[in-house]
Amino acid sequence: MVYYITKVAVTAVLVVLISEIAKRSSVIGAILASVPLTSVLAMIWLYVDTGDIQKISDLASSIFWLVLPSLALFIALPLLLDKGMNFYLSLIISIGITAVCYLVMVLVLKHFGISH
Repeated sequence: MVYYITKVAVTAVLVVLISEIAKRSSVIGAILASVPLTSVLAMIWLYVDTGDIQKISDLASSIFWLVLPSLALFIALPLLLDKGMNFYLSLIISIGITAVCYLVMVLVLKHFGISH
């Protein structure tokens, strides 16, 4: 149980730290947020939990392919906000667009025989 609490605490502290830094400098906050900390932490936790290198490799490969559709959020959100749309509505629409992009990417990958 202590191990799970540690995992949650480390992950939460990093997210809060990045958001606090972003309040002071959007550039430094963006740099820290763009570093795949969540992915790296997930790989570390997976390795510590399983020691399975193949699982790490599969996860890293899947993350690579799914980073592409995730970029839709960072395109749609500022466009909607610049049009004067409410933040929460913009965020919800951007997440919806991103979800559709994920679905399309999964279908495209499946079509080409890439299934991670």
